[in-house]
Amino acid sequence: MSRNTNEKIASKDGKSGYVIDVENITKSFNGKTVVNNVSIQVPKGEIFAFLGPNGSGKTTFLRMLCGLLTPDSGHGTCLGYNILRDRQEIKKHIGYMTQRFSFYEDLTIRENLDFVARLYDVPDRKRKVGESIEKLGMSARRDQLAGTLSGGWKQRLALAAALIHEPKLLLLDEPTAGVDPKARREFWDEIHLLAGEGMTVLVTTHYMDEAERCHRIAYLSFGNLLTHGTVGEVIERAGLATWAVTGPDIAGLIGKLRELPSVEQVAVFGNTLHVSGTEPLSLENDLKPYFTSEYRWERVSSGLEDVFIHLMENSRDNY
Repeated sequence: MSRNTNEKIASKDGKSGYVIDVENITKSFNGKTVVNNVSIQVPKGEIFAFLGPNGSGKTTFLRMLCGLLTPDSGHGTCLGYNILRDRQEIKKHIGYMTQRFSFYEDLTIRENLDFVARLYDVPDRKRKVGESIEKLGMSARRDQLAGTLSGGWKQRLALAAALIHEPKLLLLDEPTAGVDPKARREFWDEIHLLAGEGMTVLVTTHYMDEAERCHRIAYLSFGNLLTHGTVGEVIERAGLATWAVTGPDIAGLIGKLRELPSVEQVAVFGNTLHVSGTEPLSLENDLKPYFTSEYRWERVSSGLEDVFIHLMENSRDNY
Protein backbone atom coordinates (compact mmCIF):
# COMPACT_ATOMS: atom_id res chain seq x y z
CA MET A 1 0.00 0.00 0.00
CA SER A 2 1.29 3.46 -0.86
CA ARG A 3 2.31 5.45 2.16
CA ASN A 4 0.24 8.38 0.82
CA THR A 5 -2.96 6.34 0.87
CA ASN A 6 -5.18 6.81 3.90
CA GLU A 7 -7.61 3.90 3.94
CA LYS A 8 -10.73 3.75 6.06
CA ILE A 9 -10.60 1.00 8.65
CA ALA A 10 -13.73 -1.13 8.43
CA SER A 11 -14.70 -3.39 11.31
CA LYS A 12 -18.43 -3.13 11.92
CA ASP A 13 -20.04 -4.36 15.12
CA GLY A 14 -23.61 -4.94 14.03
CA LYS A 15 -25.03 -4.95 17.58
CA SER A 16 -23.61 -1.73 18.95
CA GLY A 17 -22.29 0.15 15.95
CA TYR A 18 -19.09 2.14 16.13
CA VAL A 19 -17.83 3.84 19.25
CA ILE A 20 -15.52 5.86 17.00
CA ASP A 21 -16.39 6.66 13.40
CA VAL A 22 -14.35 9.51 11.91
CA GLU A 23 -13.41 10.33 8.35
CA ASN A 24 -10.68 12.49 6.78
CA ILE A 25 -9.62 14.09 10.07
CA THR A 26 -6.90 16.68 9.50
CA LYS A 27 -5.00 18.99 11.86
CA SER A 28 -2.17 21.44 11.20
CA PHE A 29 -0.03 23.62 13.43
CA ASN A 30 1.89 26.61 12.03
CA GLY A 31 1.47 25.35 8.48
CA LYS A 32 2.63 21.79 9.22
CA THR A 33 0.09 18.99 8.81
CA VAL A 34 0.26 16.82 11.93
CA VAL A 35 -2.71 14.54 11.13
CA ASN A 36 -3.49 14.07 7.46
CA ASN A 37 -6.94 12.80 6.36
CA VAL A 38 -7.09 9.92 8.84
CA SER A 39 -10.25 7.79 8.91
CA ILE A 40 -11.00 5.04 11.43
CA GLN A 41 -13.89 3.04 12.78
CA VAL A 42 -13.68 1.23 16.11
CA PRO A 43 -16.43 -1.02 17.53
CA LYS A 44 -17.36 -1.43 21.18
CA GLY A 45 -15.06 -3.54 23.32
CA GLU A 46 -12.06 -3.35 21.00
CA ILE A 47 -8.50 -2.52 22.05
CA PHE A 48 -7.05 -0.48 19.20
CA ALA A 49 -3.37 0.56 19.16
CA PHE A 50 -1.66 3.39 17.33
CA LEU A 51 2.01 2.86 16.53
CA GLY A 52 4.43 5.35 15.09
CA PRO A 53 7.58 7.37 15.79
CA ASN A 54 7.57 10.48 17.97
CA GLY A 55 5.83 13.33 16.17
CA SER A 56 3.74 11.03 14.00
CA GLY A 57 0.42 12.56 15.12
CA LYS A 58 -0.77 9.89 17.55
CA THR A 59 -1.36 12.17 20.53
CA THR A 60 -2.90 14.92 18.40
CA PHE A 61 -5.36 12.40 16.97
CA LEU A 62 -6.38 11.20 20.44
CA ARG A 63 -6.90 14.78 21.59
CA MET A 64 -9.22 15.48 18.69
CA LEU A 65 -11.29 12.42 19.56
CA CYS A 66 -11.74 13.46 23.18
CA GLY A 67 -12.62 17.10 22.43
CA LEU A 68 -9.38 18.75 23.54
CA LEU A 69 -8.59 19.82 19.96
CA THR A 70 -10.84 20.70 17.05
CA PRO A 71 -9.99 19.22 13.63
CA ASP A 72 -9.29 21.64 10.80
CA SER A 73 -11.35 19.43 8.50
CA GLY A 74 -13.06 16.07 8.46
CA HIS A 75 -16.08 14.82 10.35
CA GLY A 76 -17.38 11.97 12.44
CA THR A 77 -18.64 10.80 15.79
CA CYS A 78 -17.24 9.60 19.08
CA LEU A 79 -19.65 7.70 21.33
CA GLY A 80 -22.40 8.89 19.01
CA TYR A 81 -21.55 12.58 19.54
CA ASN A 82 -20.39 14.87 16.75
CA ILE A 83 -16.66 15.54 17.23
CA LEU A 84 -17.05 19.12 15.96
CA ARG A 85 -20.19 20.22 17.81
CA ASP A 86 -20.42 18.03 20.92
CA ARG A 87 -16.96 18.32 22.42
CA GLN A 88 -18.19 19.01 25.95
CA GLU A 89 -20.49 15.97 25.92
CA ILE A 90 -17.69 13.74 24.62
CA LYS A 91 -15.41 14.80 27.47
CA LYS A 92 -17.95 13.60 30.04
CA HIS A 93 -17.85 10.02 28.77
CA ILE A 94 -14.13 9.54 28.09
CA GLY A 95 -11.29 8.52 30.38
CA TYR A 96 -7.96 9.97 29.24
CA MET A 97 -4.63 8.81 30.64
CA THR A 98 -1.85 11.11 29.47
CA GLN A 99 1.85 10.41 28.93
CA ARG A 100 2.93 12.35 32.01
CA PHE A 101 1.88 11.90 35.62
CA SER A 102 -0.36 14.91 36.19
CA PHE A 103 -1.69 14.57 39.73
CA TYR A 104 -0.98 16.50 42.90
CA GLU A 105 2.13 14.96 44.42
CA ASP A 106 1.45 16.45 47.86
CA LEU A 107 -1.94 14.74 48.05
CA THR A 108 -2.55 11.08 48.87
CA ILE A 109 -3.94 8.51 46.45
CA ARG A 110 -7.36 8.84 48.08
CA GLU A 111 -7.28 12.66 48.01
CA ASN A 112 -6.28 12.74 44.34
CA LEU A 113 -9.08 10.38 43.37
CA ASP A 114 -11.57 12.34 45.45
CA PHE A 115 -10.50 15.53 43.65
CA VAL A 116 -11.01 13.95 40.21
CA ALA A 117 -14.37 12.52 41.30
CA ARG A 118 -15.45 16.05 42.33
CA LEU A 119 -14.51 17.37 38.88
CA TYR A 120 -16.78 14.80 37.25
CA ASP A 121 -19.50 15.28 39.87
CA VAL A 122 -19.46 11.54 40.60
CA PRO A 123 -22.45 10.55 42.76
CA ASP A 124 -21.78 8.82 46.11
CA ARG A 125 -18.21 9.99 45.73
CA LYS A 126 -16.74 8.51 48.91
CA ARG A 127 -17.99 5.01 48.07
CA LYS A 128 -16.82 5.25 44.47
CA VAL A 129 -13.32 6.36 45.48
CA GLY A 130 -13.09 3.47 47.93
CA GLU A 131 -14.19 0.97 45.28
CA SER A 132 -11.65 2.34 42.78
CA ILE A 133 -8.84 2.04 45.27
CA GLU A 134 -9.78 -1.53 46.13
CA LYS A 135 -10.33 -2.65 42.54
CA LEU A 136 -6.82 -1.65 41.46
CA GLY A 137 -5.16 -3.05 44.60
CA MET A 138 -4.20 0.26 46.21
CA SER A 139 -5.89 -0.15 49.60
CA ALA A 140 -2.63 -0.47 51.54
CA ARG A 141 -1.33 2.75 49.96
CA ARG A 142 -4.50 4.84 49.98
CA ASP A 143 -2.94 7.41 52.34
CA GLN A 144 0.48 7.50 50.66
CA LEU A 145 1.48 10.77 49.01
CA ALA A 146 1.37 10.53 45.23
CA GLY A 147 4.82 12.08 44.93
CA THR A 148 6.40 9.14 46.77
CA LEU A 149 4.90 6.46 44.52
CA SER A 150 6.97 4.35 42.10
CA GLY A 151 6.26 4.48 38.38
CA GLY A 152 4.03 1.41 38.54
CA TRP A 153 1.90 2.78 41.40
CA LYS A 154 1.61 6.18 39.73
CA GLN A 155 0.35 4.32 36.69
CA ARG A 156 -2.33 2.58 38.78
CA LEU A 157 -3.41 5.91 40.24
CA ALA A 158 -3.64 7.45 36.77
CA LEU A 159 -5.75 4.54 35.53
CA ALA A 160 -8.04 4.70 38.55
CA ALA A 161 -8.54 8.44 37.96
CA ALA A 162 -9.32 7.86 34.28
CA LEU A 163 -11.99 5.31 35.26
CA ILE A 164 -13.50 7.04 38.30
CA HIS A 165 -16.50 8.41 36.37
CA GLU A 166 -17.16 5.09 34.57
CA PRO A 167 -16.36 6.24 31.02
CA LYS A 168 -17.41 4.32 27.93
CA LEU A 169 -14.15 4.99 26.08
CA LEU A 170 -10.62 4.90 27.48
CA LEU A 171 -7.78 6.77 25.73
CA LEU A 172 -4.28 5.77 26.82
CA ASP A 173 -1.33 7.83 25.58
CA GLU A 174 1.84 5.74 26.02
CA PRO A 175 0.54 4.57 29.41
CA THR A 176 3.39 2.23 30.37
CA ALA A 177 6.40 4.42 29.59
CA GLY A 178 8.89 4.18 32.45
CA VAL A 179 7.30 1.29 34.34
CA ASP A 180 8.81 -2.13 34.96
CA PRO A 181 7.80 -5.28 33.02
CA LYS A 182 5.74 -6.70 35.89
CA ALA A 183 3.72 -3.49 36.21
CA ARG A 184 3.24 -3.40 32.44
CA ARG A 185 1.88 -6.94 32.41
CA GLU A 186 -0.51 -6.25 35.29
CA PHE A 187 -1.66 -3.08 33.58
CA TRP A 188 -2.47 -4.92 30.35
CA ASP A 189 -4.27 -7.67 32.22
CA GLU A 190 -6.53 -4.98 33.68
CA ILE A 191 -7.09 -3.39 30.26
CA HIS A 192 -8.22 -6.72 28.81
CA LEU A 193 -10.61 -7.22 31.72
CA LEU A 194 -12.11 -3.80 31.01
CA ALA A 195 -12.45 -4.60 27.29
CA GLY A 196 -14.15 -7.87 28.22
CA GLU A 197 -16.71 -5.82 30.15
CA GLY A 198 -17.42 -3.71 27.06
CA MET A 199 -14.94 -0.86 27.47
CA THR A 200 -13.44 0.43 24.21
CA VAL A 201 -9.75 1.32 24.45
CA LEU A 202 -7.50 3.37 22.18
CA VAL A 203 -3.82 3.26 23.08
CA THR A 204 -0.61 4.71 21.69
CA THR A 205 2.53 2.69 22.31
CA HIS A 206 6.09 2.10 21.13
CA TYR A 207 6.23 -1.41 22.56
CA MET A 208 5.74 -4.19 20.02
CA ASP A 209 4.69 -6.71 22.65
CA GLU A 210 1.93 -4.34 23.77
CA ALA A 211 0.74 -3.82 20.21
CA GLU A 212 0.51 -7.58 19.80
CA ARG A 213 -1.91 -7.69 22.74
CA CYS A 214 -4.37 -5.40 20.93
CA HIS A 215 -7.22 -6.52 18.71
CA ARG A 216 -6.13 -4.23 15.87
CA ILE A 217 -3.34 -1.77 15.21
CA ALA A 218 -2.70 1.21 12.95
CA TYR A 219 0.62 2.78 11.99
CA LEU A 220 0.91 6.56 11.73
CA SER A 221 3.95 8.35 10.34
CA PHE A 222 4.22 12.10 9.78
CA GLY A 223 0.45 12.33 10.15
CA ASN A 224 -0.35 9.69 7.52
CA LEU A 225 -2.12 6.39 8.16
CA LEU A 226 0.17 3.85 6.50
CA THR A 227 -1.40 0.52 7.40
CA HIS A 228 -3.95 -1.04 9.72
CA GLY A 229 -5.57 -4.30 10.74
CA THR A 230 -4.79 -7.20 13.01
CA VAL A 231 -1.11 -7.88 13.68
CA GLY A 232 -1.21 -10.79 11.24
CA GLU A 233 -2.83 -8.67 8.54
CA VAL A 234 -0.33 -5.85 8.96
CA ILE A 235 2.63 -8.24 8.74
CA GLU A 236 1.20 -9.99 5.68
CA ARG A 237 0.39 -6.70 3.95
CA ALA A 238 3.98 -5.49 4.36
CA GLY A 239 5.17 -8.37 2.14
CA LEU A 240 8.56 -8.61 3.81
CA ALA A 241 10.87 -11.60 3.35
CA THR A 242 13.28 -11.87 6.26
CA TRP A 243 16.49 -13.82 6.86
CA ALA A 244 18.24 -14.16 10.22
CA VAL A 245 22.01 -14.51 10.39
CA THR A 246 24.32 -15.29 13.31
CA GLY A 247 28.05 -15.76 13.47
CA PRO A 248 31.32 -14.04 14.34
CA ASP A 249 31.56 -10.28 13.85
CA ILE A 250 28.07 -9.94 12.42
CA ALA A 251 28.37 -6.21 13.09
CA GLY A 252 30.92 -6.16 10.29
CA LEU A 253 28.29 -7.51 7.91
CA ILE A 254 25.81 -4.68 8.42
CA GLY A 255 27.38 -2.19 6.03
CA LYS A 256 28.00 -4.80 3.31
CA LEU A 257 24.46 -6.18 3.46
CA ARG A 258 22.88 -2.74 3.30
CA GLU A 259 24.65 -2.13 -0.03
CA LEU A 260 22.89 -5.09 -1.68
CA PRO A 261 20.18 -3.88 -4.09
CA SER A 262 17.36 -6.08 -2.76
CA VAL A 263 18.09 -5.45 0.93
CA GLU A 264 15.68 -2.85 2.30
CA GLN A 265 16.66 -3.07 5.95
CA VAL A 266 19.14 -4.67 8.31
CA ALA A 267 18.17 -4.69 11.98
CA VAL A 268 20.11 -5.93 14.98
CA PHE A 269 18.38 -8.28 17.44
CA GLY A 270 20.97 -9.14 20.09
CA ASN A 271 23.49 -11.50 18.43
CA THR A 272 21.35 -11.83 15.32
CA LEU A 273 20.77 -9.68 12.26
CA HIS A 274 17.42 -9.57 10.49
CA VAL A 275 17.84 -8.85 6.79
CA SER A 276 14.62 -7.99 4.96
CA GLY A 277 13.32 -7.03 1.54
CA THR A 278 10.12 -7.16 -0.47
CA GLU A 279 11.54 -9.26 -3.36
CA PRO A 280 12.13 -12.74 -1.86
CA LEU A 281 13.95 -14.34 -4.82
CA SER A 282 16.18 -11.34 -5.46
CA LEU A 283 16.93 -11.08 -1.76
CA GLU A 284 18.01 -14.72 -1.53
CA ASN A 285 20.19 -14.42 -4.64
CA ASP A 286 21.89 -11.28 -3.35
CA LEU A 287 22.58 -12.95 0.01
CA LYS A 288 24.01 -16.20 -1.44
CA PRO A 289 27.65 -15.01 -1.51
CA TYR A 290 27.40 -14.70 2.27
CA PHE A 291 25.94 -18.19 2.77
CA THR A 292 29.25 -19.56 4.02
CA SER A 293 30.15 -21.95 6.80
CA GLU A 294 31.20 -18.96 8.86
CA TYR A 295 27.62 -17.79 9.26
CA ARG A 296 24.33 -19.49 10.04
CA TRP A 297 21.46 -18.24 7.85
CA GLU A 298 17.78 -19.05 8.36
CA ARG A 299 14.64 -17.83 6.62
CA VAL A 300 12.32 -16.60 9.36
CA SER A 301 8.85 -15.13 9.59
CA SER A 302 8.83 -11.34 9.64
CA GLY A 303 7.72 -9.92 12.95
CA LEU A 304 5.85 -6.76 13.85
CA GLU A 305 9.12 -5.01 14.73
CA ASP A 306 10.53 -5.84 11.29
CA VAL A 307 7.44 -4.25 9.74
CA PHE A 308 7.65 -1.27 12.12
CA ILE A 309 11.25 -0.57 11.07
CA HIS A 310 10.37 -1.09 7.40
CA LEU A 311 7.52 1.41 7.54
CA MET A 312 9.55 3.93 9.51
CA GLU A 313 12.48 3.81 7.07
CA ASN A 314 10.21 4.17 4.04
CA SER A 315 8.05 7.01 5.34
CA ARG A 316 8.85 10.62 4.60
CA ASP A 317 8.25 13.91 6.35
CA ASN A 318 5.30 15.94 5.07
CA TYR A 319 6.95 19.34 4.79
